[in-house]
Amino acid sequence: MLLSREQVRELDRRAIEDYGLPGVVLMENAGRGCAELLHFLGVRGPVLVCCGKGNNGGDGFVLARHLDNAQIPVRVLLFATAQDLTGDAAIHYRVIAKSGLPMRSLGRGPWDIQALGQELAGAEWVVDALFGTGLSGPPRAPFDQVIAAINRSSARILAIDIPSGLDCDTGQPLGAAVRAERTATFVGLKKGFTNPAAQEWLGKVHVVEIGIPRDLIDRAGWNAGAVVTGLSVTELA
Repeated sequence: MLLSREQVRELDRRAIEDYGLPGVVLMENAGRGCAELLHFLGVRGPVLVCCGKGNNGGDGFVLARHLDNAQIPVRVLLFATAQDLTGDAAIHYRVIAKSGLPMRSLGRGPWDIQALGQELAGAEWVVDALFGTGLSGPPRAPFDQVIAAINRSSARILAIDIPSGLDCDTGQPLGAAVRAERTATFVGLKKGFTNPAAQEWLGKVHVVEIGIPRDLIDRAGWNAGAVVTGLSVTELA
């Protein structure tokens, strides 16, 4: 299944509005699936989760909570203020804040990129939860510097849904883009992933099942393909 940016939005909207599946549940499933993928890959930590203010950041909050529950050393960096968060992302932020999970809100920038580089250097894995598939223009400063710092790090990089800065529909970088070792994408592959040039940023792609009803996918005329039961991750070559 190949999904465009607009199809991703429509799938989420219909799951929530037509099927009554709360967005906060979809976000929980997405973040937990990404945590399961890291366990599958033998994560030991420390893990540094870099979160933006949108739903992609919300997925990162959930991932961090599940790693913490498994006693994997994890730390969250929020490249926004808590007041910037809304909706489902704000709900999951409040959970990890109440839980006392190691976390720092960096505000809206500019940020100390040298200090960020030092934090990145101590991580086994860096999780890119800055932007999702909705990004349609180049990451603005100072996010371009954050992406460059992530790419300079020696850590293994997991991108949630799509590497930040990569266009969902074309597979071309919009500007600065994260170069991931692994990408955990949701429901199905994005159209841009078929572009051979995208491989440089995607790394190895895994499809994470988040509970979208099969009936919805069938009615939309999309073929969901096989999903691994138990572990909610399908590995793609």
